[in-house]
Amino acid sequence: MRPIQAELLDGGALYREVVLGKLAHARESVWIATANVKAMYVEQAGRFVPLLQVLDGLAARGVALRLLHAELPSRPFRAEFDKRARLVRGGLELKVCPRVHFKTVLVDGAWAYLGSANLTGAGLGAKGEDVRNFEMGFVTEDFDVIDRVTAFYESVWSGAECRGCRLRAVCPDPILPASARPAKKESPGGIRLGKARRLVRGRG
Repeated sequence: MRPIQAELLDGGALYREVVLGKLAHARESVWIATANVKAMYVEQAGRFVPLLQVLDGLAARGVALRLLHAELPSRPFRAEFDKRARLVRGGLELKVCPRVHFKTVLVDGAWAYLGSANLTGAGLGAKGEDVRNFEMGFVTEDFDVIDRVTAFYESVWSGAECRGCRLRAVCPDPILPASARPAKKESPGGIRLGKARRLVRGRG
């Protein structure tokens, strides 16, 4: 076992460090993995705004944004997403894998959060201390940890894990590498799963 430098955080400290301290100030990239995606609000310039507004600002600065998730985002998230043309046009890439249950935020390929909190208000959002989920996680700049997390994320994101997946038969749309991808299909509601895509405006 190799010792690493890391900081263990819980509760509101996760929101302050992961979202306000790092994600909001990314310069090159933000990769997020989460099981659940819901509308969440964060503090910016003295007021609370949707996280998607923060991501839109990052995309405007050329920050590459990825969101890997297990379930379709909540309706409020999708409604807010639809308002942001830059994100709809690909400023925020999204892919679905029903097996994703790990939670991570990778910032600029040099800093990582790993823990229990989903991309939700009660997880990484600005919910009050008396109503937020009980969450824990650690943050690190350890190169080996970041390399391993990045490699695992990329393996799922690229579809490399799809070939041997025993749940592929029930997957709504396996990601798969381009060379092994079946004919395109759409999920109920017209949202195309399993590849970088936009969420279809005005659908379920």
